[in-house]
Amino acid sequence: MVWGFGGGTSGGNNNKQPDQPESLAPGKKEEDAAQTFETRYRFDSAALERAAKAAKDLESSPNAKQVLELQKTAEVTKQLELQKQNNEFVVNLERLRQEEQRKTDRERLEQQAKINQQKSQYEDQLARRRYEDQINQQRSAEEDKLRRERVHQEEQLRRQQEAIAQQEDLKRKTIDYELKKKTELKMKQIEADYKSRAVYERENIDIHLKSQQQKAEDTRKTVLESIEKASTVIGQGFQGFITDWDKVRSTALGITLFAGGIYAAKYSVSMTARAVEARIGRPKLLKETSRLNVIDLFNHPIKSFQRIRDSRRPQDALKDVIFKPSIEEELRDVAIATRNTKMNKSFYRNFMFYGPPGTGKTLFAKRLAQHSGMDFAMFSGGDVGPMGRNAVSHIHKIFDWSQASKRGLLLFIDEAEAFLSERRSGTVSEELHQVVDAFLNRTGEQSNKFMFVLSTNLPEQIDKAVEDRIDEEIEFEIPTLDERKRLVRLYFDKYVLEPAATGKRRGMRVEKFDYGQLCDKIASMIEGFSGRAISKLAVAWQADAFASADRLLTEEMIMRRVNKSIPRYMRRLERKNPKLYH
Repeated sequence: MVWGFGGGTSGGNNNKQPDQPESLAPGKKEEDAAQTFETRYRFDSAALERAAKAAKDLESSPNAKQVLELQKTAEVTKQLELQKQNNEFVVNLERLRQEEQRKTDRERLEQQAKINQQKSQYEDQLARRRYEDQINQQRSAEEDKLRRERVHQEEQLRRQQEAIAQQEDLKRKTIDYELKKKTELKMKQIEADYKSRAVYERENIDIHLKSQQQKAEDTRKTVLESIEKASTVIGQGFQGFITDWDKVRSTALGITLFAGGIYAAKYSVSMTARAVEARIGRPKLLKETSRLNVIDLFNHPIKSFQRIRDSRRPQDALKDVIFKPSIEEELRDVAIATRNTKMNKSFYRNFMFYGPPGTGKTLFAKRLAQHSGMDFAMFSGGDVGPMGRNAVSHIHKIFDWSQASKRGLLLFIDEAEAFLSERRSGTVSEELHQVVDAFLNRTGEQSNKFMFVLSTNLPEQIDKAVEDRIDEEIEFEIPTLDERKRLVRLYFDKYVLEPAATGKRRGMRVEKFDYGQLCDKIASMIEGFSGRAISKLAVAWQADAFASADRLLTEEMIMRRVNKSIPRYMRRLERKNPKLYH
């Protein structure tokens, strides 16, 4: 007899599984799982009592047999369900195994694909490295070949030079030997000639003495007779002249007219020469001028016409001239005002440009004259002092010559402090004092014929009276980093890239690299360089290219020249301004 224990009734579902304890139910909180062992598995006597009561009720029930059959049927059904669940579990297990296998195969395939991809990438890298190695080997081989050829050419050139030197030395020795032999032979001939003459003179000395005595006697008689005759003629003529007063008056008048003609011709010629020099000639004190004269037209006609053509072309006053933006704005205003002044035939203003050497004072003055359609002339104040007493007359000649300009003249005076320094300092000579007075006399009023521009490195030394003649002062400063970048790029294009691109410098070439980056790097290194120093640095790069065997200018050559130029330029600045660097 099978008994069913549980909380279900006889009329209920007897195949229902007993409920799990609350401590084992899924989703139970952590505090239930922390119960003690006795609380979880303690013996429940109430359940046993209910089972005994149910068995007793079943035995007394008339349907006990049917209940037993139902219990058996439920047991069989439960067994079938368990079997079905077992089969489903097996099927699910097999499916999970297959999915796991597929996942494993897929991962293996992905891993294999990744390995193959890495292998192909590695092979590609190896191929690239082999190609780069081949290129490097070829390049190295070509460089070695070029180096060997260059060494061979240098060796051949050295041998040729040695051979030429040996030939020249041999030729020189031969010429020296020939000259020595000719000199010895000539000395021997002279010695033999002197000996023969001495022998001849000793043998014929008596004859020569008698001949000379006879000649001296004849000469004495002839001179005495000539003096006697001349005295007689002059005495008779003078006696007749003083007795005839008409001849005396005519002679006196002729002498007076002759002397007056000489003096008149002398002064008229000098005045004409000064007028011609003022109109056509060129004062000796000038170092440079764009104003042409007749002599230049005859001597250099092509260059003269080119200068005339260029002077007639209006150009920007700041073309290829780089300054700070504030200075550029001020200079552009000066250029516009000067050009309008010339167009309106008004009075010009006078300027003073001051600042360190090489900052563009002279260059801008030339561009200003060309932009305004004026002639340009320049002289240096250092050339005035050596002229001494003649300096005043030369200053007047320059201003007379300037007044004769038909197009208007910009007179640029470089190193103005050399002769226009403060007269009260006590170090100015009397001649320079007179020169300053002459300058002040000629610049006392504004002119519509010319304007002057003083250029100086020491504006504080200029005489105060000269400063009163100046309408505006402009300071030219050392370029900052931005201006240096623009200047380096400008002169790099002008002296390096353009000659290499146009081929005007006989095959000059430039190595390929980032030119802009290199120019910026150089500009940051050459702090304190002036515009003129930067242009000379660019010219030195061009000279380095011509000095190389293949005429190739490399980045290494450029940087080597820069590294050499920086300490030299700084030492030069230190010598000029020792107080500024100590």
